[in-house]
This record gives sequence, C-alpha cells and structure tokens, in this order.
Amino acid sequence: MAPTADEELRAAGTRTPGPAAQDAPAAPAGRARGVPLLVVGLVLAALNLRPAVTSLGSLLKEVRADLGMSGAVAGLLTSVPAFCFAVFGLAAPRLARRFGPAAVVCAGMAAIAAGLALRPYAGGVPGFLALSVLALAGIAVSNVLMPLAVRRWFPDRIGPMTGLYSMAIAAGAAGAAAATVPLADAMGHSWRLGLGSWALLAAAAGLLWLAAARRGRTGDAAAPAAAAQDAPRTSITRSPTAWALGIFFGIQATGAYIVMGWMPAIFRDAGVPASTAGVLSAVTMLTGVPLAFLLPRLAARLPHQGVLVVVLACFGLAGYAGLWLAPAGGAWVWAVLLGVSNSAFTLALTLIGMRARTGGGVVRLSAFAQSTGYLISIPGPLLVGWLNERTGGWDVPLALMAALMVPQVIAGVLAGRARTVEDELDRA
Repeated sequence: MAPTADEELRAAGTRTPGPAAQDAPAAPAGRARGVPLLVVGLVLAALNLRPAVTSLGSLLKEVRADLGMSGAVAGLLTSVPAFCFAVFGLAAPRLARRFGPAAVVCAGMAAIAAGLALRPYAGGVPGFLALSVLALAGIAVSNVLMPLAVRRWFPDRIGPMTGLYSMAIAAGAAGAAAATVPLADAMGHSWRLGLGSWALLAAAAGLLWLAAARRGRTGDAAAPAAAAQDAPRTSITRSPTAWALGIFFGIQATGAYIVMGWMPAIFRDAGVPASTAGVLSAVTMLTGVPLAFLLPRLAARLPHQGVLVVVLACFGLAGYAGLWLAPAGGAWVWAVLLGVSNSAFTLALTLIGMRARTGGGVVRLSAFAQSTGYLISIPGPLLVGWLNERTGGWDVPLALMAALMVPQVIAGVLAGRARTVEDELDRA
C-alpha cells in the first residue's frame, strides 16, 4: 500500500529519507555543497512575500490623504493582493516548467523590487495601483513555487523547511508592519521613502537567486518537468480535498488580509497612536513566527488536522470579540489572539504538502488551492471598507469577520482528513 502524505511528513526531520524522498527525483550534483545557499535563498525570498502588503497598512491613512483615495478605493487596494495572487499564481507552474523555479523566483524578486521602489512616486492612484500589481505579481509566482521548492530540494525535510519559510513569511510581514512608520519618520516623515525602502530587501533576494540560478545549485531544468510528468492526469477540480483546501485557504486568507489591511485603522479609530497601531499589527504577525515552526510538526503527528482548524478558529473568535468590546483597552491581547488565529495560513501551506503524494501533485494542488483561495478572498477587504464607510464604525465589519470562521472550520476539517488528491483522482 502506498504511504499516505501524513506518513511522509512524519518522516520529515529525520536523517534518513522517508517515502517523500522515494518518489522525488535524485538530488542534482553538487546539491550538498549548495544546501546553505538554498536555505538562505528560500528564507530571503519568503521574507519578501508580505512587506508589499503590510507596510502599506501602517501608512494607509497618509497614502489616502496624499493621493486623495476614497474608502472604496482603499478597500480595492487591500483586495488587489488577493486578486494578483489568484491570477498570476496560475502561471507559476508553467513558468517553472519552462524556465526552472530558480529563474522564476529571481524574476519575481525583481518585479517586487521594481514595484515597491517606483509605486510611491507614481503620481496618482492609477499609477500606484499599477505598480502595486507589478510587485504583487512577483509575490504571486513565488507563493506557489515555495511548496514545490521544498518538495524537490528538501524531500526529507518537508516539515522543518515548510516551518522555516513560513516563519520567514511571518517575520517579513511583522517587520514591515512595525518598521515602516519609524522608517518614514526617520526619513523626514515621508511615507514615500518609508514604503519604497522595502525594495532593497527584494533586490538583495533577487541577487541571491540570480547567483543561485547561474551556479545551477537550485536543481536542474529537468526537475520541474519531472514534477509535471508524475502529476495525475485527471483534472484536479474533481478532487473534493482540493476544493476543501482551496476554500479553507480562501477564507483564512480573507481574514488575514482584512486584519493586515484594516486592523491598524481599527486601532487608530479607537484612539491608538499610529506608531503603536503599527506595532500592534506587527505583534499579530510576530505571534505567528514560532507557530509557523511548530504547526507543521504538530500537524504531522495528528491523524486528522481538523482539531487544529477548530482551535485556531476559537482564538480568532476571541480576538474579534475583544476588538468589538474594547479595541483600545485590550489591544495587545487582541493582537496576540488574532496572530494565533492567522496561523491558519501556515496550516494551509502544510496541508498542501500533506494532501499530495507526488511532486507533480504538490505543484498542481498548490496552484489550485492558492489561486482558488485568493479568488475567494478578494471581496472580503472590499466589503469591510464599504461596511465601515456606510455604518461609520467597525461593529458590522467585525461581525462579518467572526461569521466567516464558521465556513472556515467546515472546510478546514474536510481538508484535514488523511487522504491525497492522487488517490481521489485515480478513483474519479
């Protein structure tokens, strides 16, 4: 009987390759010497997957005032990331097959750097949105390729490496949320310089991935092709698990982007200073850093990951209740509770690796779940901005955010069942 994805993930972290390594291609020559470069490259790329979003949340009021944005347009701006991740993420598998994952990630980092450096100086709302899309397109392709990179380059370390890059995503998000306002203040109270400074981090990552691609240490060009060859031929849309995971990913992403985009505004409207609101947003994201390392290991030891879905949702409900009852009085507690709840993102990434048995299955499931999920998440931030503008407060938006926890739990419990998409598609 073929091993389940859960058994594969339990083998991760040991020194002897487990079943995941058996169906992965042989490591390319020189991989052992290139492992440090691979690890640093993976972490540095992951650090760049959220600053384009979280840095803006801390300065959204200043950007709106300077560019003349309405509440609806600001809500659109908070939904653009999800739209870009859905649309451009679909292109990642094909680009990786043609050019290799290292070259695609390198191009993604270059797009992030260019978009972040130029968008503050676009001269108006349309230009700001267009250059945001450029940066977010680079993030989108990298989002999808991270699970494939882990599966192909670290087949015997799936759990630890998923935890490592998830930690880096959370750290990058938190660092941008906390440091953007101080950076802007230090550079003459310029929100343009504060936002644009994050382009330097993306440029550094791009240079490292360029060097890695040129040295051929990130895997040969045959690896992406091999991933396509071992993929199931039946459309992944016929897998109930793929749909459950896509819906779970989408609803948790909705909550995450609402929190990243609007939580600083909620605190500021409650009388919290701008700098403190940015730090609170960072606390929410930093809370997920240790959990990003622990959750994949814990998930691998459970026969059904649905219990984790339920626990994380309970933390979210407590956090939203606190924001509704006393947003300023218990601000630090609510930030931590929502940080724990938003770790559902790490769990979703972990489930992508657990619910597929082959490299090809992982990349198809990653592209489908993330693209479907981000499409689902698009209306959320827009709706929250509209509800806030129409009602003049945050009670109704917070009620909506709490209500979304119900379908998130249902989909997450279904996605947490011990089965793989390959098994479902073989029976289809």
